[in-house]
Amino acid sequence: MKIIIDAFGGDNAPAAVLEGCDLAKKTLMGYDLHLVLTGDEEKIKETAREKGINLTGVEVVHAPTVIPVCEEPTQIRRKYKDCSMAVGLRMLANGEGDAFITAGSTGAMVVGATLIAKRIKGVKRAAIATPVPNAKGRYLLLDSGANEECRPEMLRQFGVMGAVYAEKVMGIQNPRVGLVNIGTEDSKGTDTQVEANKLLRETDLNYVGNVEARELPLGGCDVAVADGFTGNVALKLTEGMGKFFSAELKKMLFATPLTKMGAVLLSGQIKNFKKRMDAKEVGGALLLGIRRPVIKAHGNSDGRAMMNAIHQAAICCKNDVVGQITASLGELSAVDGEEE
Repeated sequence: MKIIIDAFGGDNAPAAVLEGCDLAKKTLMGYDLHLVLTGDEEKIKETAREKGINLTGVEVVHAPTVIPVCEEPTQIRRKYKDCSMAVGLRMLANGEGDAFITAGSTGAMVVGATLIAKRIKGVKRAAIATPVPNAKGRYLLLDSGANEECRPEMLRQFGVMGAVYAEKVMGIQNPRVGLVNIGTEDSKGTDTQVEANKLLRETDLNYVGNVEARELPLGGCDVAVADGFTGNVALKLTEGMGKFFSAELKKMLFATPLTKMGAVLLSGQIKNFKKRMDAKEVGGALLLGIRRPVIKAHGNSDGRAMMNAIHQAAICCKNDVVGQITASLGELSAVDGEEE
């Protein structure tokens, strides 16, 4: 499978991207990967030489510019149409790759994927699906930032797409889908949540109803459906609380000689906990609803995070996540009497 990677997306590019590719070649050999990097060819090769990274088996496609994170996202089709992200997305749209990864601007990625790579037929909006740690492992949160406002039917589609991803990529059988809301009663929330709750109940999903935010870290559902504003707030709050708890735990464990002894005894468990909470272990968030897998890696991704993003892309391709989503949405359209 051919995976296209924006070599200049992210704070640590292109070094982190090159390191991720190098790790992927050494650890993901079972996927028969063909990696393609888009970006300034001379700079990529220069960085590879400096890092001692062998580019054998890695294709480089020249793209002279990079779209800044602060730039208006729509400029990806105008002022920055030759940037590393745009070139990669065009290759994806033309069938020159099976998946695309970037750690660059989220806004530009969403706009570019929607207008260049295109949405699956019938999908009203693409949604960013982010795996988030919880007491039972991880749950999938979508939308986590692509659409600040959503209509009820969009939230229903998010539930369908998220359930497919949770099963095919995260390995959760018959995932429990919940709607993030301010209460569990059917009457809670705005008109949008009330109607979305009704629509989700009419699907064949394993829908558990409204789920309050406090239940998300406790395992209240496997797929949490929300508009992008609510989802992004929940995600950022979770990230902040994780850092807060980690800092407080460190203070407690190193407060006295006695607690330091306890820290030594707990070192294995602490290491495992930190790994579970580390976003780099996931690699990125899939933009669900696009015709081919598009993955958004974190802006500060290092080589390990990029390798995990490549692994995630490979799993999506191997398990035909896009095909499964397309089929599920086709069934939903048939029930609604809509044209596919």
